[in-house]
Amino acid sequence: MQKVYTKIESIVGNVVTVRAEGVSNGDLALVGNSYANVIKLDKDLVSLLVFAGAQGVSTTDQVRFLGKPMQVSYSDNLLGRIFTGSGVPRDNGPALTENMIPIGGPSVNPSMRIVPKNLIRTGIPMIDVFNTLVESQKLPIFSVSGEPYNELLARIAMQAEVDIIILGGMGLKYDDYLFFKDTLERSGSLSRTIMFIHTAADPIVECTLVPDMSLAVAERFALDGKKVLVLLTDMTNFADAQKETAITMEQVPSNRGYPGDLYSCLASRYEKAVDFEGAGSVTILAVTTMPGDDVTHPVPDNTGYITEGQYYLKNGRIEPFGSLSRLKQNVNKDTRDDHRALMDAMIKLYSAFKESLEKKSMGFLMSEWDEKLLKYGDLFEKEMMDLSVNISLEKALDLGWEILADCFEPNETGLKTDLIKKRWPKELSVAEEK
Repeated sequence: MQKVYTKIESIVGNVVTVRAEGVSNGDLALVGNSYANVIKLDKDLVSLLVFAGAQGVSTTDQVRFLGKPMQVSYSDNLLGRIFTGSGVPRDNGPALTENMIPIGGPSVNPSMRIVPKNLIRTGIPMIDVFNTLVESQKLPIFSVSGEPYNELLARIAMQAEVDIIILGGMGLKYDDYLFFKDTLERSGSLSRTIMFIHTAADPIVECTLVPDMSLAVAERFALDGKKVLVLLTDMTNFADAQKETAITMEQVPSNRGYPGDLYSCLASRYEKAVDFEGAGSVTILAVTTMPGDDVTHPVPDNTGYITEGQYYLKNGRIEPFGSLSRLKQNVNKDTRDDHRALMDAMIKLYSAFKESLEKKSMGFLMSEWDEKLLKYGDLFEKEMMDLSVNISLEKALDLGWEILADCFEPNETGLKTDLIKKRWPKELSVAEEK
């Protein structure tokens, strides 16, 4: 039986307080006609966060506790659909109420996980070749406002070799929401995509629900044997929404006003990434914007301790320096025999190119070796780093050999002779073979 209370003790921001008994933390309630959930219990004093905001709520409105946590529908009918942060259809389609599952549950027991060992192909050389994405990995994309991180996520959604894409948007501009929707529709990828979208015009409370909605659905599809890729943008907006709620609750602020449990808030979501033995997997790619390009900002700083590397998106490209996939060695050994060696050689030469570029900008005399490096760097940035490049891993590796052959002699690459004899695209002279 639902408990109904008719006196609200206080309304602060989007948080209402009522005296009630027999209520559990996380329970769902109706405040008037608006959904809310219990976020704090202090004896019989219950604080509820109203999803649609507390504007228009009066102290005489009825509060009904539903005796269950926030839930989301789970079925194949979700595919191709777009919902708000609270699970309400945004695409004018029918509401889904079958197979309701709770959101925000605990992550999978670490002892039940298996070691990630399968790559996810994206068609983007800077990911597939140099920092391979691995099933059940959790990786942030560190960026700044103005960079094309949403365009990058849309490309990954179209090209990634997975069964299901779940896109969670937090604080999106309406234009960005339409961009995702239109891009995935034109590419035919919307049919395997589920979108939970919170725009900047929506109640900020719904922003905090998007990751939990996305990951709850992803986990159930993974248990059914599906390979699921969860794309989240932007986790800094999620953290800011948590910050606003903490301020309303008069919690003691931590670094730069963020709540003291920011690490736990982020970790409880990222740790949902898992590979189930005998079933599917959940992989997480999440954009984290860095205010002022400051990697020591609390959100990217805490994120770095949780995740297994990061991608740095800068100047419209995934930077090879700073970007890291800590699990790439689990799969690079099984892709192609030249993968690891070629990757290392190309990054080493690109680093030397950066030094030559600096010398040139300072007016130093360029040697023949510097000129080779400058040619190599230009080709590398154009053919490999440009995010518009869409080729398979094998073709990207072949392209890497072609770039090296266009710029250097075989003995200048630092690669082993047996590998050069096997993979070098130009015929070697007798002297080189010796």
